[in-house]
Amino acid sequence: MSKLELLEEHVVFDGTQYKYRHDSHTLGCPMTFSLFLPNKEKFSNPPLFWWLSGLTCTDDNFTQKSGAQKAAARLGVAMIMPDTSPRGEHVADSEDWDLGQGAGFYLNATEQPWEPHYKMYDYITKELSAIAHDQFQLTGPEFISGHSMGGHGALVVGLRNAERFHSISAFAPIVNPSQVPWGIKAFNAYLGSDKEKWREWDAAELLKNYTGKKIPVLIDQGDADSFYEKQLQPSKLAAVAEEKNYPLTVRMQKGHDHSYYTIASFIEEHLEFHLSQLANNQ
Repeated sequence: MSKLELLEEHVVFDGTQYKYRHDSHTLGCPMTFSLFLPNKEKFSNPPLFWWLSGLTCTDDNFTQKSGAQKAAARLGVAMIMPDTSPRGEHVADSEDWDLGQGAGFYLNATEQPWEPHYKMYDYITKELSAIAHDQFQLTGPEFISGHSMGGHGALVVGLRNAERFHSISAFAPIVNPSQVPWGIKAFNAYLGSDKEKWREWDAAELLKNYTGKKIPVLIDQGDADSFYEKQLQPSKLAAVAEEKNYPLTVRMQKGHDHSYYTIASFIEEHLEFHLSQLANNQ
């Protein structure tokens, strides 16, 4: 288990916000992540909410812009926020803003020069999960959520680990990346030209052939989001869910865009959604 270096610690509402750095053996580079813990005296074994951020973001975006700590402190939810990709001078990168560092797409790359470091799926589901469990004793129920590219990540990670996560939510997710420009570009680079390999990293494709546990999904999508029609297209996932009788809710939010203002507006409802699904299963 890698040693953690505490970078920041802030008391916020009735909890504490932390930021850590560690040397990731999965990604082969130093990584940062943020962690919010509610009052330990009130919530000794809180459920854990995973947040996956979008293109160009780090773990700081959600921590500093969402305002989620207030609701998490009240509800007794721990939150963990990884970075969006490996980083460093020796880590492959691109001059394009939507590829490389800051654009890891939460998959395991198989192509060069990306394969040695771009294994965000394994990093989240194995290495960072072990840190949360072993070093912070976060052994309670888990939920997963994310925004845009991170919404794609939340859907894929959640569906591929349905026995682990009790529910999934997302804000403006990329639901069918193998059919939209952001995803096609990333998948070609990270996974190569064999489109059959792309299917396991595409939520719409995963759901078409899904036979696992049906865990509820909530999606919020702003109708003023400039990426809605070309890159996101939640109706594609909704159509598959309807055909499969899968418990998916897509809420169109009038006037809302792709920014963290939208996330801040509805994050409390997302946390409450996850806890309600947990209560329904008990």
